[in-house]
Amino acid sequence: MCIPSTLPVKTNATIISRFIGGLATLAIAYGCHAAPGQPTSISDTQNSQTQNSSQGASQTELSREWGLTPQEWTRYKTVMEGPRGIYSPGLDPLTALGIEAKSDDERRRYAELQVQAERKRIDKELAYQRAYDQAFARLYPNEKVIQISPDPTSATSSGAISPLKSSGRLAVFVQDNCSACIVRVKDLQAQKQPFDLYFIGSQGDDEKIRRWAILAGVEPAGVRNRQITLNHDAGRWLGLGLGGELPAVVREVNGQWQRQ
Repeated sequence: MCIPSTLPVKTNATIISRFIGGLATLAIAYGCHAAPGQPTSISDTQNSQTQNSSQGASQTELSREWGLTPQEWTRYKTVMEGPRGIYSPGLDPLTALGIEAKSDDERRRYAELQVQAERKRIDKELAYQRAYDQAFARLYPNEKVIQISPDPTSATSSGAISPLKSSGRLAVFVQDNCSACIVRVKDLQAQKQPFDLYFIGSQGDDEKIRRWAILAGVEPAGVRNRQITLNHDAGRWLGLGLGGELPAVVREVNGQWQRQ
């Protein structure tokens, strides 16, 4: 008996079709998926590439804002992932790179970049503060934005310097052109610590203290509610006789003023 030649072909096609269908069923049953982290389609691959490109552009833009190269920005991220990030969380890129500089030239470069960045920041903050002061003057014409505390005469009837009086609060002595003073005052505010600030070298000029307080980020609300008082030093720091670098944060303990 002669078997038609087309029968095996049809049979083979049917077998192959059923085999492929069985494999598909097994794949669905056993949950076959792409390896974790691997694109599962051309669309996913394109989305991943777009996201990486966007992140790269963002990093480049951030580095440019600080005057850094992309390589320096990468180093900054690496630095902050190490011990420096533990010691100084939230440290800005220029300070972090300057502290961890590998040479004097690097350190000098980051210092110059930071001076320029600080100058721009201060100019912007002062411009906004002037706008704020003008708005405050319009809305509250009989009040000062930052009020200087009433200051008794700096000398007694005998001509001696009026001593610092204890209020149980911290007394903070600062001066102009002192970046460490600004940092310490900001830290105390962040800690919600009440303190009396004494400005050395103000020569009785209230505006000099106000300007410094603005640059240091002293909160006007904190001054108004007496959480912070702003005072002329009027020789009190010398009268304490403690010496040392400024800023000086002191408190009276058992009748003696001590650095904190």
